[in-house]
Amino acid sequence: MGRAFEYRKASKLKRWGAMSKLFPKLGKVITMAAKEGGGDPDLNPKLRTAILNAKAENMPKDNIEAAIKRATEKNVADMAEVTFEGKAPHGVLLFIECATDNNTRTVANVKSILNKNNGEMLTNGSLEFMFDRKALFEFDLKEDMDPEELELELIDAGLEEIEVEDGEVLVTADYTSFGTLNEALEGMGVEIKKATLERMANSPVSITEEQQADVDKILERLEDDEDVQKVFTNIA
Repeated sequence: MGRAFEYRKASKLKRWGAMSKLFPKLGKVITMAAKEGGGDPDLNPKLRTAILNAKAENMPKDNIEAAIKRATEKNVADMAEVTFEGKAPHGVLLFIECATDNNTRTVANVKSILNKNNGEMLTNGSLEFMFDRKALFEFDLKEDMDPEELELELIDAGLEEIEVEDGEVLVTADYTSFGTLNEALEGMGVEIKKATLERMANSPVSITEEQQADVDKILERLEDDEDVQKVFTNIA
């Protein structure tokens, strides 16, 4: 089994805990996509993907529609995607993705969480070569679909790796091929279950359970912050 599949399996086990945290984060992404490219998912691929991922996490239809509608409200502040890089205890590296309408607040919150839990903020760009940014797509293998033929058809769209396990397919590509691969899969009539951009560590490190407990303190507090969308680490 490949690195990407193992990564996604581990990621699934570390999902945001409570729905009360998850849905507002997904809603932010939907609102940002709708504000950027319009509220019609048929004409806005970014919104279509955001809705797809929200449905994959069982976000109710009413919540999704409310997030789209919020994009048209005049009192909604513009939101921006920002990233931060940091260190947790025991040499663990952190890549933190946020969506915020107040960058000053977000910087202060992230820095405070790191400092109070034996971590530190790094200068952006410090971890540029420590993580690969990948586009990942998950879907079920159709009965009439041959994995080898599927691989050949997707190579021109940017495919790097395809893995199949128990009828579930995971397709991996460089992040720059997200759009072309998404279009190719949709054109083939594939029902995508999840489409996401992930950061995968080039040199994953192993730590003990005791060390993991120290790192988890930072991860939990970061994930509790309303502006933080995803936190990637270099833990194996």
